[in-house]
Amino acid sequence: MAFTAQDVKALREKTGCGMMDCKKALTQANGDMDAAIDFLREQGLAKQAKKASRIAAEGMAYAATNDTNDIGVVIEVNAETDFVAKNEEFQAFVKTCAATVMEKNPADVEALLAETAVGSDKTIGELLQEKVLVIGENIKVRRFERVEGPCVAYVHAGGKIGVIVTFETDLASKPEFVAYGKDLAMQIAALNTAYLCKEDVPAEVLEHEKKIMTEQVINEGKPANIAEKIVMGKIGKYYKENCLLDQEFVKDNKQNIQQYTNATAKALGGSIKVTGFIRYEKGDGIEKRQDDFAAEVASMVK
Repeated sequence: MAFTAQDVKALREKTGCGMMDCKKALTQANGDMDAAIDFLREQGLAKQAKKASRIAAEGMAYAATNDTNDIGVVIEVNAETDFVAKNEEFQAFVKTCAATVMEKNPADVEALLAETAVGSDKTIGELLQEKVLVIGENIKVRRFERVEGPCVAYVHAGGKIGVIVTFETDLASKPEFVAYGKDLAMQIAALNTAYLCKEDVPAEVLEHEKKIMTEQVINEGKPANIAEKIVMGKIGKYYKENCLLDQEFVKDNKQNIQQYTNATAKALGGSIKVTGFIRYEKGDGIEKRQDDFAAEVASMVK
C-alpha cells in the first residue's frame, strides 16, 4: 500500500516521532497507519499513542453544575486564537451556552443554537453571530454533554479542560463532598484518565495493549517464556495508570481513589459510589492545517 507526504505528516502529529522514523514505520507497515503506530510503540518510539487525537485547537472547555449539584454540563466552544479564548465576552458566551444547556436540555448543538439563551431574548445562534462580528474571529459551539444526578464540576487552567464527575450518594449537599468531588475531577484533568474502573476497559483494548507490551518485552531482550509474566505485571500497572478507581490519589499516594472514596463516605456518615466522568479538553481531536509542514516532508516520500 503506497503512502504520501500527508501520511507521514499525520503519523508525526499522532505520535510525536521524528519524520524519518515515521517514514520507516509506514514503509514497514506498507502504508497502514494503525500498524505504523503499533510499530513505533513496539520500538519504544511512541509511548503515548493517545496523542493520536489530541492536536490542539483554541477555545474553551467549561464545566458547571446547578446550585444543588444535581444537573451538570460540560461544553466546548472553539475560537481561532488563544487571545480570543481569554476574552471576557467569549468566556461569558460559553457560560451562557452552558446555562442554556442546563436549563433547556437541547438534544444536540443544532438544537442548542435554536434555543433562546438564558438571560436573553435572542437565540444562542444569534448571540454567536454577534460575538463573531464583535470579536472578529470564527466561533463554533463544538459539543456538550448534560448529566442529571449528583455531580461535581471542575475547570482546569482557565478553560483548557472541563470535567464532570457523577455519583450515587446521599451526601451531595455537603461542602465536604463537593471538595472530595473536585479532588477527583482535578485528578481526571491532570492524568487524562481513560476509564472509571478495570471492568470498563474494552476487551479489544486490553488485548491490543498486551500485544504491544509483549513486543516491547521481547525487543528489550527478555526470553519469550517469561514475557507473559512480565506482561501481566505491566497490565496491573496499566490499570493503575488508566482506571480512576485504581489510580493512586495524587494528594496522598498511600491510598487509591477507591480507598479515598470509602474513607470520605465513612467520615461524612453516608455512601458514595463514583458512577462516571466526562472530560473535555479543548481541541481534542481537531486537526490544525499545517500545509507548510507537508511541503517540508514531501521531498522525503518517493
